[in-house]
Amino acid sequence: MKRLVLFLALILGFGLPAGAVTLGDDGLHKTEWQHETFKDLREDLAEATAQGKRLLIMIEQRGCIYCTKMQEEVFPDPAIDAMLKNDYFVIQINLFGDVDVTDFDGTVLAEKDMAVRWGVMFTPTLIFLPEEVPADKTATQAAVVSMPGAFGKGTTRALLQWVKDHGYDGSEPFQKYLAGQINAGN
Repeated sequence: MKRLVLFLALILGFGLPAGAVTLGDDGLHKTEWQHETFKDLREDLAEATAQGKRLLIMIEQRGCIYCTKMQEEVFPDPAIDAMLKNDYFVIQINLFGDVDVTDFDGTVLAEKDMAVRWGVMFTPTLIFLPEEVPADKTATQAAVVSMPGAFGKGTTRALLQWVKDHGYDGSEPFQKYLAGQINAGN
């Protein structure tokens, strides 16, 4: 009987540790800091801005071992988790999904076709957007930075901070910023 109760508790989501990562019906990781939206990037950017957050598009795919590494080992880091919750409005795109996405220029395509349009070939890919995007730009044309692939906690934490602080507007490229963070022991 105890096993049945434990099994049911796990299925219903009880007993999972705070910040636990689950898989959705689409096979993608689901977290509390991801936002379910209609995937109209213009609306998502407006919502992010209204909340004082940066829009972050996270592209993943079912069975991606690098996505799993990021979701289970990197994103749960307390500093990274806090930045994702407090400073970013994260939406998830399925590299092979069929849900419609509306780009900033008004183009509507299925997730998989939008990923092709954006030239996304690797998962995870993180696309960081500025606070304002011209109506004639695509997400990748407007992006302040894209991070294709999985990185460790230090690089991910530094990138989230660098984007949050508008480091891309300064003269110090991210690689030098990261080297300074590493040398400082962060």
